[in-house]
Amino acid sequence: MPKAYEEIADDGQHGRDTSVRRPRTRVVRDSRRHQWEKNRALQPSDTRAGTGATEHDTGLAPADLVFFARYRTLEAPGALAEAFGVPEGTALLERSYRTRYAAETAPFSLATSYLLHAMVAANPALLDESEEPWPGGTPHQLSTVGVEIDRIEERFTARPPTPQEVRELGLPAGTAVILLRKTSYATDGRVVDVCDVVLPGDRTELFFTTCLERW
Repeated sequence: MPKAYEEIADDGQHGRDTSVRRPRTRVVRDSRRHQWEKNRALQPSDTRAGTGATEHDTGLAPADLVFFARYRTLEAPGALAEAFGVPEGTALLERSYRTRYAAETAPFSLATSYLLHAMVAANPALLDESEEPWPGGTPHQLSTVGVEIDRIEERFTARPPTPQEVRELGLPAGTAVILLRKTSYATDGRVVDVCDVVLPGDRTELFFTTCLERW
């Protein structure tokens, strides 16, 4: 993948161009990350707090990252209600996440996760955005209300970015975005998490590993 660059302001002391180009951090999403996340959910709190999915994908340390989360409750519109298999208007917890490298200005992605409000309300801490970043992420959060993730489906598409995505992700002209719809299923077959992620096409690599059963 060609390197992506970010324009950053110079101090102007050299009397030349007042901006410089610095390579941006690449993100590699390996499909094996899902088993790693599920295994990590069973680890002690100190171990879970030591690293997260972003660190796993980028190789950065927690101290290198700036994290933001915002929660709100909304009524499920038609498409999300269908994805969860619930009636329209069912209460959902919407969680928006932005994580960036502290030395850069744009986040790695624009991620929005949806959970059934009635399901996670059994643990009030799961409704509190100030508890983020949660050690162990969504797999551990769901485990606190008795939910074990059985499988994850990921669907990828691509399109030109919207003007807002160009601004938020700092995209160069002509760059496409990759859209990820990640659906998590519990061991009883229920959909328990629907997550929509917008990934910048200039600095995201998708890497898939398929383990085959032996004869």
